[in-house]
Amino acid sequence: MAIITISRQSGSMGREIAEEISKKLNIPLITRKQFLSQILSDTLSPHELNMLEQSPKFYLNKSNEGITYKELIEKRLLEEASKGSCVILGMGAQIIFSNSPDAMNIRVVASHETRLKRFGEKYGQKGIDAEKLIKQTDRRHKRFISLLYGADSSDPLLYDMVLNTDTMTVEQCVELISYNINLKESMKYLSSFNQNNAANDAKSKKIVFKHPAEEEFANILNMYGIDWEYEPRTFPVKWDAEGNVTMAISPDFYLTKFDTYIEITTMDQKYVTTKNKKVKLLRELYPEVNVNIVYKKDFYSLLERFGFSGGDKINEFNKA
Repeated sequence: MAIITISRQSGSMGREIAEEISKKLNIPLITRKQFLSQILSDTLSPHELNMLEQSPKFYLNKSNEGITYKELIEKRLLEEASKGSCVILGMGAQIIFSNSPDAMNIRVVASHETRLKRFGEKYGQKGIDAEKLIKQTDRRHKRFISLLYGADSSDPLLYDMVLNTDTMTVEQCVELISYNINLKESMKYLSSFNQNNAANDAKSKKIVFKHPAEEEFANILNMYGIDWEYEPRTFPVKWDAEGNVTMAISPDFYLTKFDTYIEITTMDQKYVTTKNKKVKLLRELYPEVNVNIVYKKDFYSLLERFGFSGGDKINEFNKA
């Protein structure tokens, strides 16, 4: 399923693109006027519908359903989109569907000069009159999104794609949108396939420890039923003048229940010094992270700190 939202500058050919992509993909086009007059006509009075056409502030008033008109429209728009693929023109849909994995949010723009020319051709407005008309429509578009959602409709981060129709035709834009919709659907399928494979691989993949002491510690944790992850995260602790990471540490274990990282070390003083330095930097740079550096002789004392007594299990492990 694909939900295509189109936000546009007046004179950018955004409506024409919305109409053509609707035809090409054979999916319904939802516009504000059609949505209000057809989909909400069974719920709202003619006066309410007229006010929604005229005043953005009216959207913030409470409707008879106990929610604002803004919330009512969002609810009904989401219901319509759940029925299948569609193209939605305007209506703040780029924000309403910003978190939808099925949505592709598109912004259509053009230069001021191009828009002036198109306004002249479409409305017979030129010069100062065309300038006033563009400023008026731009102001209304911006005010609607700003008032209802506290956002700037021209912010490119709201969109998956920004199309400039100064040099691109409607047909080229439609082909590009269509191609990306198909590509997105293919990538969703491929991602799902890869995730399933990765999950299966993870189940069958055996952890390869870098040192026997790490494997011994993992066995002790398993014996005590302590959940752990092996080197799940890397912390950069030094950078060069250009900002490149020159030193990092990946603690050997993360004890999920105790939110604690464990770095296992051997008795070799050379490695102990290096690890101590890295752990010290980690603590300074990431004070919210709990990390302990542990010698083999400290395994059991650490377990006792977490409330596990040694006893028979330790003896049993040492005999193994």
